Amino acid sequence: MRNLSDLSEKEILALAIASEEEDGRVYADIAEGLREDYPASARVFSEMAGEENEHRRELIELFRQKFGEHIPLVRRQDVRGFIQRRPVWQIRPMALETVRKLAETMEYETVRFYRQAASRSEDASIRKLLGDLAEAEVAHERRADQLIAENLPKDVREQEDEASRRMFLLRVVQPGLAGLMDGSVSTLAPLFAAAFATGRSWDAFVVGLAASIGAGISMGFAEALSDNGSLTGRGAPWVRGGICGLMTTIGGIGHTLPFLIPDFWTAMTIAFVVVVVELAAISWIRWKYMDTPPLSAAFQVMFGGALVFATGILIGSS
Repeated sequence: MRNLSDLSEKEILALAIASEEEDGRVYADIAEGLREDYPASARVFSEMAGEENEHRRELIELFRQKFGEHIPLVRRQDVRGFIQRRPVWQIRPMALETVRKLAETMEYETVRFYRQAASRSEDASIRKLLGDLAEAEVAHERRADQLIAENLPKDVREQEDEASRRMFLLRVVQPGLAGLMDGSVSTLAPLFAAAFATGRSWDAFVVGLAASIGAGISMGFAEALSDNGSLTGRGAPWVRGGICGLMTTIGGIGHTLPFLIPDFWTAMTIAFVVVVVELAAISWIRWKYMDTPPLSAAFQVMFGGALVFATGILIGSS
């Protein structure tokens, strides 16, 4: 790996060509990922990819004029401190706001890098080249804003933002909430039944841990196998299953951990407080994301939790 200051003008120009090509492919990948759900935004990123390809073509023409036909392979990862792009496949499923911010960051970081590199360079020709590249990226940033204005009028953007919110609810909030509710409520009965039946913290902890992990595995598979997402648009089943299973386990583990405390009644008191906090959190999520009236959400969750809690105590004390 080399420093930017160690590169020749020829190598810097080759690096700029590779960078523009990579950015163009990133925008094209984003456009393809958005095409089905957000066609207007997909058109924006397709045109931005075209802009990057045009920059690359101009840089190649300049390179040919100055250095000939052969362009050496100089990549971002070959230069210390150069900007690394996160692969698009790592951010699937694509959230609309996430890719919009990614595009803004790409343009901003590229401009900033070129300007900082130019200020450090002692070679006048390299300074001019980097400065020109920075100005080209600034112009592209303005062009990106223009493309958004042309392709995403306010009403279209509002529709896509609403669609993005609904998909977030379907793919993340809904399976996560289902798992949290199941883990927080379904493990109450076996946990507190074991606690009151044995009077020992460790026995209650073992039962609660087993119930939490078992429920997490069960809910994860149930969610993943219930719907492949092709018709409902709920996203990849393994993602939903993973979210649901993880939140189920977390919901049960929360009030299980206090039973690591040896003193039984201290553990019991803390576990009870944790249960109240968990149920309050579930009520808040239902109000915040599922449009459930706050009093109704609190009553439904608290009432259901109290019934299961009482069932565990009665069975354990009998």
